Amino acid sequence: MKLIALILLSALSTFAQKHTKVVIVTGENSYNGHVWKETSAEIQAILAVDKRFEVTLEADPNFIAKDAFLTYDVAVFDFRNAKPLTEDEKVKANILKFLASGKGLVTVHWAGGAFPYWDEFPNISGRAQISKHDKRGPFKVTIVDRKDPITKGLADFETDDELYYDFKEGNRPVKILATAHSNVMDKDYPMALTLQYGKGRVFTTPLGHDVKALKTPEVGDLLRRGTAWAAHR
Repeated sequence: MKLIALILLSALSTFAQKHTKVVIVTGENSYNGHVWKETSAEIQAILAVDKRFEVTLEADPNFIAKDAFLTYDVAVFDFRNAKPLTEDEKVKANILKFLASGKGLVTVHWAGGAFPYWDEFPNISGRAQISKHDKRGPFKVTIVDRKDPITKGLADFETDDELYYDFKEGNRPVKILATAHSNVMDKDYPMALTLQYGKGRVFTTPLGHDVKALKTPEVGDLLRRGTAWAAHR
């Protein structure tokens, strides 16, 4: 019996120590002040705080087309393409295959609309940002679901960011975790949400325009928790 117990404890210990493989996919810096090379480096630093994560950064979105992409547990997208990628069809196919196998996806800021020409992507991200937002500045983020594992224990917070109100909604049910009030539209909009896409888990946040926005501690907490949830951790 003691031997069996030791084997079980050893197996559980090995399982607990297994790292979650995270890949951050970014692109070239783009218009509207989106400096993805800088924000992705900051996201990598944010996620590295969670010692369960083994984080890799890929600077070319065409990496998604490679077989190596499918070896990760969760992907964090921090880019947006105005035009189709060089290997666009394989990229789309691999994203669908990735989620079908039960992997996780996180979209940060404008990456919720990373593929504006792909009709299926709003169904994947839940809310695909188009372009319009309040003038960059401070606003309050309100936690509206305090029981979810991502937001449990988090309080409302202030941040300095772009508050998007221009979204293309997907056709799948989403769970909204946090909102903010747009001064332009006089209406609340989601700042963090989750959805199931087949077997895959997706966490989407339009927060994180630049390094300054990402350095808001609560934004970092949301990203770490959302990534862990997407990875079934």
